[in-house]
Amino acid sequence: MDPISFKLGTKNQWGELVSLLSDHPEWLNAKVKFFLPNMDLGSRAEGPGPAQRVLLQLRELRSQGRVTWRAFIHCVCMELDVPLELEVRLMSTWGHGDGFPGPPEMGAESQPEPQLPLGLKRPHQSCGSSPRRKQLRRQQFELARRYLEQLKTWAQQRHGGQLPGPGQPLAFPEAYVPPILQWSRATAPFRAREGAEDGADVRLQDLFGPGAGDRGPRVMVLLGKAGTGKTTLARWLCQRWAAGQLDRFLALFLFEFRQLNLLAEAPTLPQLLFHLGLRPEEDPDAVLQFLEWSAKQVLLVFDGLDEALHPDPRPGAPGPALALFSGLCRGALLPGCRVLATSRPGKLPDCLPAEAATVHLWGFDGPRVEEYVGRFFGDRPAREAALAELRANGHLRSMCAVPALCRIACLCLRHLLPGMSPGQSAALLPTVTQTYVQMVLALSPRGHWTPEALRGLGKVALGGLEAGKVIFSATDIPPSVMALGAALGLLTSFGACTGPGQRETGYAFTHLSLQEFLAALHLMASPTVDEDTLARHVTLHSRWVLRTKARLGLWDHLPAFLAGLASPACHPFLAQLAEQGEGWVRAKQATVLQALRRLATRRHTGPKVVELCHCVGETQEPELASLVARSFPGQLSFHNFLLSYADLAALTNVLGHREAPIHLEFEGCPLEPRCPEALAGCGQVESLSFKSRKCGDAFAEALSRSLPTMGSLKKLGLAGSKITAQGICQLVQALPLCPHLEEVSFQDNQLKHEELLNIMEVLPRLPRLRKLDLSHNKVSMTTQLSLTKMAVTCPTIRTLQVREADLIILLSPPPETAAEERPGSPDARGDASQKEAQPRSLALRLPKCRLTVQDVEVLIAQLQEGPRLEEVDLSGNQLKDEGCRLVAEAAPQLRITGKLDLSDNGLSLAGLPCVLRAVGTCRSLADLHISLLHKTVVLTFTSELEEQEETQERAAFLDSLMLQTSSELPPCSPRIRLTHCGLQAEHLEQLCKALEGSCCPGHLDLSRNALGDEGAAQLPLWLPALGPLQSLDLSENGLSLDAALSLARCFSELPWLLQLDISFESQHIILRGGRRARHPPAGSPPPECPAQGRPSGFGQRCVPRSFCLSECGLEPPNLTCLCEALEKCPGPLEVRLSRVVLSDQSLDTLLRHLPWLPQLRLLQLSQTPLPPRSPFLLANLLSLCPHVEKVALRSFQEATLHFKSSEEQRGGRCGRFTGCGLSQMHVEHLCELLRKCEDLGQLDLSANQLGDGGLRSLLMCLPRLPISGSLDLSGNSISPEGALCLVETLPSCPRIREASVDLGSQQSFRIHLSRQEETRKTLRLRECSFRPEHMARLAFGLGQAPHLTELTLSRCGLGLQDLTHLLFLLPPPEGLLRLRVEEPWMGRVGLLTLLDVCAQALGNVTEISISESQQQLCLQLRFPPQENPDAMAHRLALCVLETHHSLLARQLMEACIWLQQLSLSQVNLCRTSCLLLRSFLPALSELKTFRLASSCVSSEGLAPLASALSLCDHLEELDLSNNQLGEAATQVLMALKCKSRLKRLDLSHFPLDDSTLAVLTRELRCMTRLQSLCLSHNQMGDKGARHLAAVLPRLPELRRIDLSANGIGRAGGVRLVKSLALCKHLEELLLSCNAMGDLITLKLTLGLAQRLRVLHLRSSRLGPAEALSLGLALDGCPRLEEISLAENSLAGQVLHFHQGLPLLRQIDLVSCEIDDQAAQLLIASFALCPALEEILLSWNLLGDEAAAKLAQVLPRLQRLKSVDLEKNRITAYGAWLLAEGLAENAGIHVIRLWNNRIPPDVARHLQSREPRLDFAFFPSERPAPAGT
Repeated sequence: MDPISFKLGTKNQWGELVSLLSDHPEWLNAKVKFFLPNMDLGSRAEGPGPAQRVLLQLRELRSQGRVTWRAFIHCVCMELDVPLELEVRLMSTWGHGDGFPGPPEMGAESQPEPQLPLGLKRPHQSCGSSPRRKQLRRQQFELARRYLEQLKTWAQQRHGGQLPGPGQPLAFPEAYVPPILQWSRATAPFRAREGAEDGADVRLQDLFGPGAGDRGPRVMVLLGKAGTGKTTLARWLCQRWAAGQLDRFLALFLFEFRQLNLLAEAPTLPQLLFHLGLRPEEDPDAVLQFLEWSAKQVLLVFDGLDEALHPDPRPGAPGPALALFSGLCRGALLPGCRVLATSRPGKLPDCLPAEAATVHLWGFDGPRVEEYVGRFFGDRPAREAALAELRANGHLRSMCAVPALCRIACLCLRHLLPGMSPGQSAALLPTVTQTYVQMVLALSPRGHWTPEALRGLGKVALGGLEAGKVIFSATDIPPSVMALGAALGLLTSFGACTGPGQRETGYAFTHLSLQEFLAALHLMASPTVDEDTLARHVTLHSRWVLRTKARLGLWDHLPAFLAGLASPACHPFLAQLAEQGEGWVRAKQATVLQALRRLATRRHTGPKVVELCHCVGETQEPELASLVARSFPGQLSFHNFLLSYADLAALTNVLGHREAPIHLEFEGCPLEPRCPEALAGCGQVESLSFKSRKCGDAFAEALSRSLPTMGSLKKLGLAGSKITAQGICQLVQALPLCPHLEEVSFQDNQLKHEELLNIMEVLPRLPRLRKLDLSHNKVSMTTQLSLTKMAVTCPTIRTLQVREADLIILLSPPPETAAEERPGSPDARGDASQKEAQPRSLALRLPKCRLTVQDVEVLIAQLQEGPRLEEVDLSGNQLKDEGCRLVAEAAPQLRITGKLDLSDNGLSLAGLPCVLRAVGTCRSLADLHISLLHKTVVLTFTSELEEQEETQERAAFLDSLMLQTSSELPPCSPRIRLTHCGLQAEHLEQLCKALEGSCCPGHLDLSRNALGDEGAAQLPLWLPALGPLQSLDLSENGLSLDAALSLARCFSELPWLLQLDISFESQHIILRGGRRARHPPAGSPPPECPAQGRPSGFGQRCVPRSFCLSECGLEPPNLTCLCEALEKCPGPLEVRLSRVVLSDQSLDTLLRHLPWLPQLRLLQLSQTPLPPRSPFLLANLLSLCPHVEKVALRSFQEATLHFKSSEEQRGGRCGRFTGCGLSQMHVEHLCELLRKCEDLGQLDLSANQLGDGGLRSLLMCLPRLPISGSLDLSGNSISPEGALCLVETLPSCPRIREASVDLGSQQSFRIHLSRQEETRKTLRLRECSFRPEHMARLAFGLGQAPHLTELTLSRCGLGLQDLTHLLFLLPPPEGLLRLRVEEPWMGRVGLLTLLDVCAQALGNVTEISISESQQQLCLQLRFPPQENPDAMAHRLALCVLETHHSLLARQLMEACIWLQQLSLSQVNLCRTSCLLLRSFLPALSELKTFRLASSCVSSEGLAPLASALSLCDHLEELDLSNNQLGEAATQVLMALKCKSRLKRLDLSHFPLDDSTLAVLTRELRCMTRLQSLCLSHNQMGDKGARHLAAVLPRLPELRRIDLSANGIGRAGGVRLVKSLALCKHLEELLLSCNAMGDLITLKLTLGLAQRLRVLHLRSSRLGPAEALSLGLALDGCPRLEEISLAENSLAGQVLHFHQGLPLLRQIDLVSCEIDDQAAQLLIASFALCPALEEILLSWNLLGDEAAAKLAQVLPRLQRLKSVDLEKNRITAYGAWLLAEGLAENAGIHVIRLWNNRIPPDVARHLQSREPRLDFAFFPSERPAPAGT
């Protein structure tokens, strides 16, 4: 087309375009406002005509540039009904091409007057004469008035308007409904809301109305999540001010940080007000000055404060306008002005002053939603239909709580309602994502949209999110995309200022969440986005920003939108948008779901949990919701982040798919007042806790509506809230509707008297409530007394605790309620009746409550009418002497069964006797503790005498353990402790008279007073009047040593005194007596009857009196005085001196007096330095003092002398002198002294310095020493020379029966002797490191030793040649010699070499045992050797000799002619070794036993080995256990053919399968002499059991069978039962670790019970009933020695006996779930088993009751060696009882108590008193029993 035609064509197009747009003036105005947001349409409305106005608007659009014009043309063609011909020409001319022709030329227009830069005055203002100041002020006010009028007009035009059209923002509703506002922090409350606090609701008129006044906060921040209406509220305020409805403000300015962030430099205040806002027409400085004068009436609104912190995507880049905002907040600029900022929740900037107020925006509640919907739909039918849908759809109603979503939902309903049936909104708008999809469809012009353009819009949105960009320029958005955004109302435009005089048009999405939704559309529908990129965007962004981040990111809702688009309901929309196939779309959706599944299995913080719930809810996938719900922990905690109703609704939706209960905890979270409504009907919540100052009455009202619907709720907490009486009243009304509540907490809610009593009144209607916490509320004295009265009368209250700020009430449910809680228990009814029979008890704790005497009188009157009191705590009050006396006198009537605490009540010394007399007649008093210094007054009571004894016994026992006292017996009488009371000698008379009239105290503690020597002298006068005491404590009373020693005379004056313990330096002085008899005599109750919980007969033996003295220096006069006092003491007597200082004269004095103390049984000197001559003094004492039984001296620090009475049977004496530095020079003198002792049983000289010389001297004296027991010389630095000296001494000392020497790390050297000459001697030498030159001496010495029968040489340095040489040199004694050699090289040289060594022996080898892993060779030799040439020739003829080993075979034949046993354990047999065995084994006619266990046989050697075994027909015992023979096992088993002499066969851990079992059973038929068959751990199963059952009856001599761990089931067990019953001689039956069934095992045992000696049924699935039947079957069996039922579930019942098992040695009941009750009869049965040696009861549920029962039985089991009680529930009390029983049986070696409920320090103390109690995990070296 030529240029002229083109120009004419465009003129025609302009005309047609103007004509078209003249018919749509409103549409054109909306588009001009969209593309030209800064243009004043009002001034343009006065044109000459419509066509001219359209032409002017088109000129303005064209002047904005090509991009804006093309976007406008796209909007015209897309939204208006344009003729097709015109549309084609418009698009071809301006829509795609580069031409940009303008409209036809018009007349010249008047140009606007150029504006001056800010700060410059017009010329006329600076010219002429200066006017008067008043006139200038009036002129200035006039300028300001005109400016403010223009500002209101400008604000009205900018923020006013009618119903938004298709191109207007979605977030601007036509009728504003204010959201919920709530105070968060208000340091300067409004006058209208005086006293406003955190969490209080607030109205808009309270914030900005005339009632707010000047006292409100100057700076205010409105916090709200995205979509809650922050920007709408800011613009609405501006509109209200422009309409004259905010008269308190002269000026109001609105700024958006998203626009301020576009500034390149920080603006000044004039630039902010007049350049970014409306510029004054004249004199800006005058207007600014006026605003500064009237700053208190100026409001500056800043929208989007969170966007100002980091507008730049670079981290840490501050916004350019933030400095100006900071100056306004701090008052540096425009001082006194009001500043209002809106922000999303997050870390607010530091520039905000501390007094700034914070208000939360919570969106809409139910009434507000309905109000908004009603105003949105003006038409009544449409409004009613929309409200009906809203009320019927709960999810839609909760979604509309967000105002932005409410607007979108209304748009969708307006589009959907005409063609939708009622109730269909639930399917069309189920999620937020699908609501957005419906919005896009509803806003599409003419019902269609371009997928490419919508994808392009999503691409722009995603690019903005990735770049941190929310404002776009015209060049950022393609024209077609912009046209779609404008057409759908998805984009909004505004005038953006980038600098002084620089303005641009900026574009943004109407809402940030809309930008995220469109970005999600792009990710899901764009072919350029792969699945990995999509998966990376499915992540959880934590909103925990109050302390971590200053600004929220732009990706908050993107994962939720992606999850929503993954819903199946979005599949058609995505397929249409992506223009792809269904498979492609489903793959994208599957990627999102898979990413969510990965997130579901991780642990998240509270904010991420909420976001995950939103995502899961959007997917509408029940399986995913169930996975997320299951992955939640048992307790979900949400701390310090904002939560809305929608958040809790999303959480509740997910929890609905959970089966297990869950605990929810909200602490410090700002909560929307209606949040609890979201939890309605959530039956999975078991515990619900809120702790927030934001919770007020509205929150309590919403919570009260939800609580009755939560059917599983057991725990409710509402702490730290601001609820008032109104909120509490609603909650109290709701609590009875929660029948499962067990715990309620209303802490820190500032509740007052009436509210607290209202809560208490509802307690009887809460049947299952166990705890009520009302701490940190306002409790007055009147309230306290009212609460105690209600606690007395309320039948369910069992504890009331009021202490300062604490107020806790514990309750116990009624018996019928408790029975309902255990409906499955068979004893529920019995328990209920038992509880009903028991009276109610109440614990009352009122410490530090400021109670006076008058208050306590009221309290006593209340309590006297109430139930029995378990505890009364009145400490820390103001009772004084009179109040304490009143309470003490009333104690018997109050029926107190526990503790009465009157501490810190001002009791004086004068009031002390009054309290003692007041409680003197109280029979239930158990303990009285008064300490005036520490202000302690505590009385402890019990209800019954038996309960009293038990409680005091436990308490006193634990006290004794903590005090580390020696052998204190538990008390059974009241304990009175008067410590730190300042008592002196003159107070004793009054004190004792006060105690005389009371019940006799069992324990009297007068320690830490000031009695002195005078008081100690008066004690013998007053003590007899008090009766027998169990203890008297006089510690720390200032006694001198003479006064303390004089107390020893009390032994003869006080019959009850058994122990006097004096630690002089620490002033520890205690007099102790014995327990009062309360147990029946030993043996009175029958063993099978349940006995009491404590061992009887403990006090039946004669308890010696004990005198303990420590921490002092004793001179001869002191000792003389002490011994004279002790001479009058009735015996027996024990004296212990610890940490005392004794001179040589003092020691002589002490030893000289010993013969004059015939009643003395023990003298112990511990931690006492002794002189060097002490060993000789004590050795001489053994001969001088005939009743000295044992003398022990250790390291000159410890000395112990044991004495025996003349009536006791004399036995071997013992002398132990260890660690005394004895050397060779002391040996002769010591031996001379010991030679005078005729019956010396043991001599211990270990840990001295004898060396080889001292050993030699001692061995020379040994024949003359009268030692008849053991001689211990360990730890004396003895070398191998000393070991040789011992060997050479053996001939000269015929009484030696055993000598053991270990020169390794243990340094052990022990010799055991007999009274007469021994005929069998044993010598063991270990790690002696003999050298080659020692071999001859060793062999010669051994040859000279008569009667040597056993010789062991372990790691003594013997090489192969040395051993060969020793065997050759060893002279042959007569008889048998067992030689055992252990050397490391024996594990390396091989079997042939060791057999070669055996062949070098001179005697006849009768036994050979070789173990390569143990590096050991054992030979038994017979001397003199016997030869039989004929037999030898015959054997050599039978022997198949190989070429290379013919010599070795011949030597073996000569040496092993009488070989009876060959044992090869853990050896490697090669082919050569097997050939050698085949060569000589058949020729050994005396060979009876062959063992090849745990060895490795080469494949080439199996055939020779099998051949050798097949030829050994004379074998009686064959052991092939634990050998992995593989497929050759059959070949070996075939060698058993014709083994008719075999008596014992062991094939355990042998590879027995079907084929080998068939061979084995076939060969067993001929073994008629077989007595023992071991086939354990072969997994033969039922089939193997049937094979074996067929052959067992053909083994008439079978006595032992082991089939453990063979996987035998019920089918195989039936056959075995019948077969084993036919074995008449069977004695040992081992069937552990099988599953034959309870009945089969029982039947089997019943048939063999009377013949069995050993029965093992470990892990056999026995039950309690079968165990009882088994016990009845075994009861009275005369031969049973060992029984094992370990690892069976015997809970509730266990076997016991009435007749007993006379030969039972071991019983194993490990891990059988045995508790105290089940163990009573079992332990009683032990007394009927006198031969019992070992009891195994570890890993059970035994407690102190079982320990007490066992302690009763222990003295009767005289053969018992060990008891295993590890891993039970025994406490320190039970361990003490066991120690008491252990003291009655000296033969027990150990009681194992590892991993019981015993503290480590208590365990150490118990073990120090009784070393046979073992608390260690690894068994230590067991101490020898006493007397051995």
